[in-house]
Amino acid sequence: MKVLISDNLGEAGIKMFQEEEGFEVDVNVGLSPDELKGIIGNYDGLVIRSATKVTDDLLQEATRLKVIGRAGIGLDNVDIPAATKRGVVVMNTPGGNVITTAEHTLALMLSLTRNIPLGTSSLKAGRWEKNNLQGRELYNKVLGVIGFGKIGSIIADRARGLKMQVIIYDPFVVPELIEKAGFEYASLDELYKKSDYITLHVPKLKETTGLINKDAIDKMKDGVMIINCARGGIVKEEDLYEAMKSGKVAGAALDVFEVEPPFNSPILEMDRLVCTPHLGASTREAQTNVAVAVAEQIIDYLKNGTIINAVNSPSVTGELMAKLGPFLTLAERIGCLQAQLSNWPINEIVIDYTGDFMGLDLSPISMAIMKGLLTPVVKDDVNFVNAIVLAKERGIRVTETTHSKSEDYLNLITVRVISPETTTTVEGTLFGKKEPRVVKINNFRVEMVPQGHLVLINNIDKPGAIGSIGITLGENDINIDKMQVGQEKDGERNIIFLRTDIPIPNDVLEKLRTLPLVKSVTPLEL
Repeated sequence: MKVLISDNLGEAGIKMFQEEEGFEVDVNVGLSPDELKGIIGNYDGLVIRSATKVTDDLLQEATRLKVIGRAGIGLDNVDIPAATKRGVVVMNTPGGNVITTAEHTLALMLSLTRNIPLGTSSLKAGRWEKNNLQGRELYNKVLGVIGFGKIGSIIADRARGLKMQVIIYDPFVVPELIEKAGFEYASLDELYKKSDYITLHVPKLKETTGLINKDAIDKMKDGVMIINCARGGIVKEEDLYEAMKSGKVAGAALDVFEVEPPFNSPILEMDRLVCTPHLGASTREAQTNVAVAVAEQIIDYLKNGTIINAVNSPSVTGELMAKLGPFLTLAERIGCLQAQLSNWPINEIVIDYTGDFMGLDLSPISMAIMKGLLTPVVKDDVNFVNAIVLAKERGIRVTETTHSKSEDYLNLITVRVISPETTTTVEGTLFGKKEPRVVKINNFRVEMVPQGHLVLINNIDKPGAIGSIGITLGENDINIDKMQVGQEKDGERNIIFLRTDIPIPNDVLEKLRTLPLVKSVTPLEL
């Protein structure tokens, strides 16, 4: 087996490949895209970090490639659908740098609070500016933590040890779980209003991009300090720059930026900015941890077919995978659909399998449902191995039931998502042997292919409703690829599913929402 390491990897991981019988490893970092394309066809495995871009073009040349391993968490640089289409397993190593990132956040917060970088640079320049560099105490200050995942929970625990008052906002975690851990739950606006420090620990999603912007900063305390060691782009740097200039924000600490390296960003001009070049995961211990983990996972897969921490394939044998494959696709898309339809936080997931599943082990299907549900929320942290564990960590109960007889379909998967305010039900089945279909959403019967740019419209079942929707989209050059209408049994409402060639822009969505017979419009991506 031949493995290419195309980004810097800890020596411990390289040594494991070198010492493994039957393996040949090449370390070749800094390759241009064309250089990598020229040699990738010689390898069974590829080890990357964040520098190598695994594109569809590259994968077309990777005729032998079986597995891609990321020494770390983020997989923004990998075209996962293209890899999946070609049967290439994509793995990451979640958890290897969690403590390291949390500690870096605290280091930045302390440095910012006590003006350590400014004090160091002024003293080395021959100045003694003691009176100009007065700091603060962390004791009894309010720390607002946005995101209560692995890193956010560690930050909260460490800050409690510093005798800070910690408040938490995470719309995807039930408040009871946060309170059980000994912290105060707050709404986002409450957190902005109360916090002396705000630290971000959320993935970069459509909902979190630009989360810290002018409107958010206006709601914060005067003199607040902001720390971001999560993802670049969650903080809108232009708005932060203006807020620091005005004094609204007393200081900021950034490890990540909208564009990296951020040499053209005006934020670097600010004296009260503490910044590092994306060092959150850069400790000797963390790099050793992820290097060893990725080597172990790739060796085990190439030797034994064992899949660990894969984001596009569950840990099952090839024989079982051949039977489960269509169900896994259906299950993951049902989960993803539920994530976009349901109200968060979620208390419980009830999965019901009805009909003939040929005696298959259904646990991978449940994992696929949970992965689909959590991916829009936690992104690269979730995979087919840890999905159910992550759900339980977020206070979500997972219940599975099976019934042998199905009235309408050979086999049917029903997923009920229960939150404090609503219950959302989605049912799906296979048409033929492998075509996934969603056949019911709450009380509405449909026949929907769960794929592509979709929009769900609730409307009053009266003449003119569908026509007004079509006219609005046509006037804005949005082409309808497919339309599906589902009727409420003995009711006055319809739901309309539209699949469009491109995502519908926000301004067009707002126009649809103003139509007289339209009750709600929900964009979906599957």
